[in-house]
Amino acid sequence: MSRPAHVTSGPYAPPAPARTLTVTSADGARLHVEVHGPDGAPAVVLAHGWTCSTAFWAAQIRALSGTHRVIAYDQRGHGRSPVSEACGTDALADDLEAVLEATLAPGERAVIAGHSMGGMTVMAAAGRKKFREHAAAVLLCSTGSSRLVAESTVVPIRAGRLRTWLTGRVLGSRAPLGPVTPLALRILKYGTMGPGSAPHMVEACARIVHGCPRRARYVWSQVLHLLDLDHGVRELRVPTEIVTGTADRLTPPVHARSLAAALPDCAGLTELPGIGHMTPVEAPDLVTTRIRALAAAHVTTPATLEESA
Repeated sequence: MSRPAHVTSGPYAPPAPARTLTVTSADGARLHVEVHGPDGAPAVVLAHGWTCSTAFWAAQIRALSGTHRVIAYDQRGHGRSPVSEACGTDALADDLEAVLEATLAPGERAVIAGHSMGGMTVMAAAGRKKFREHAAAVLLCSTGSSRLVAESTVVPIRAGRLRTWLTGRVLGSRAPLGPVTPLALRILKYGTMGPGSAPHMVEACARIVHGCPRRARYVWSQVLHLLDLDHGVRELRVPTEIVTGTADRLTPPVHARSLAAALPDCAGLTELPGIGHMTPVEAPDLVTTRIRALAAAHVTTPATLEESA
């Protein structure tokens, strides 16, 4: 029997959802969605990144689900959402809109937190009708809107054509990742996490990343290689906070600073010393605190909506 694509004990083991549902996107793609926490509580929607799954948000779900309704979904081709022929930023936006419409009441607004490709999903959807109806505030974690391969420092040489080419080859590899071995843990930690990341954090991320289907990992790497969502940043008109790690090799802080300068309503930029790309795992309390504060400041519950009607 193969091991599950996540750890099964400790703070990064995914908690059981209150309910699950399958949401159908605009092109018929099926999305696995989990809902945690009490009905009627302030809503939070979590969008994970490339090669990850709902399990990536385990720490935030555990911390928030006592007082918030936490909605997490698997991006198409990831976790329990089947691979789809359509892969691109429009598909990501369609999927987020479908999840919002299926899980939130008309007019209900939520904090939407996106990590890496999840943040890019938010940018892709920023101008969409359903996003604007339901987004009260946004948290962007370790993400960027363009030039992802050119700005990455995964390959430790001077910036330029050679580094960009080599980085594209590394991130776009079709090779299977194989089992989670000590060598695999060291490679994943170097590429995606800060040097001080605790072993249990690295293990949690490795189980998730190695569980991503090879086909999905490859096809989405090609989308990210060509990404250009600078226009989406300018459409993101709700209060938006940014969290980044100074040791992030995949989306270095230059991306976060560019986002902060371009956002119409930047509510703050936090740079975390020594933290890598996996900020919700590496700095779980800080990310949770940011989500909680955004919800307290900007989210109204369905009950509040009824009272004000």
